[in-house]
Amino acid sequence: MEIGIDSFASAMYGRELSSADAMQELIDRIVKADQAGLDVYGIGEHHKKEFLDSAPAVILSAAAARTSRIRLGSAVKVLSTDDPVRVYQSFATLDLISKGRAELVVGRGSAVEAFPLFGFDLNDYDSLFAEKLGLLLQVRDHEFVTWSGKFRPELNNQPVYPRALQERLPIWLGVGGTPGSFVRAGSLGLPLMVAVIGGETERFRPLVDLYREAGAKAGFSSDELKVGLHSPGYIAQSNEKAISDYYPGYAELWTKLGKERGWPPVTKQQFDSLIGPSGVLVVGSPEQAAEKILRHSEALGGIDRFTFQMDNAGLTHGQLLDSIELIGTELMPLIEKG
Repeated sequence: MEIGIDSFASAMYGRELSSADAMQELIDRIVKADQAGLDVYGIGEHHKKEFLDSAPAVILSAAAARTSRIRLGSAVKVLSTDDPVRVYQSFATLDLISKGRAELVVGRGSAVEAFPLFGFDLNDYDSLFAEKLGLLLQVRDHEFVTWSGKFRPELNNQPVYPRALQERLPIWLGVGGTPGSFVRAGSLGLPLMVAVIGGETERFRPLVDLYREAGAKAGFSSDELKVGLHSPGYIAQSNEKAISDYYPGYAELWTKLGKERGWPPVTKQQFDSLIGPSGVLVVGSPEQAAEKILRHSEALGGIDRFTFQMDNAGLTHGQLLDSIELIGTELMPLIEKG
């Protein structure tokens, strides 16, 4: 199982830290993850004051110049509001800079601020994504592209450059809880990244089964149908320290999001349930976290990748660096032992 981190490039407001310094700390954390032996680091995409990740390929390219082995990807790229040709070109360029370590996780986007920003109609939410995903896959697989659709001018045997160093740039499909998205990923034979941010992970098993069934029906082997799991979490030397470090910022963030999205405020009782054996949050010591990740994998019929979302809960740069070190030196060996 691959282990990594996904970041929304928190602007770290409230810490009297400039955006430039916050960005430098993020790059330093990616370098630390590379040195600690983590497998992948992903950067999300938002267009809000709280985050600095509106241009993930740029951040990843800066990280590529300072790292040597870790895979670098989006988490997730909001494909619906971008041009698939430019998306491919940006990540093909990243692939050249990183010498073959780039990948894409694409999705429709759970935050919708990009739609009015770039002039797209939210009523076209799914049809935009379906069309643009089809074009992205064509551009990935063919140097010369002939294509026509509803939301973009047609291409008539048009070449797209540069080409990625990898023969087929990896493209994962990022999904939430919509059954059709799981079926789409399976039908296309794309690896699946499941974002689970609340509740119990095992409730996603029927959806993962839908993905595998759709993939098998479309003729793809089980080896091609990879499943990844993205969850909030944090590792410290002990369970008690992890909880005391993580809970205050987590409660503040999710209570704020709740006001925007109509959710009730976070309570300590709710948090304790989420860090329990079947809850989604992976917060604790390396030993407890390893047990929980392996339990999640079993509940979903096996997963190929797990990524932590850590840097949006008010944790300091030092705390995040220490957690990355623990993931590489203590958690990953435990996962490997099974």
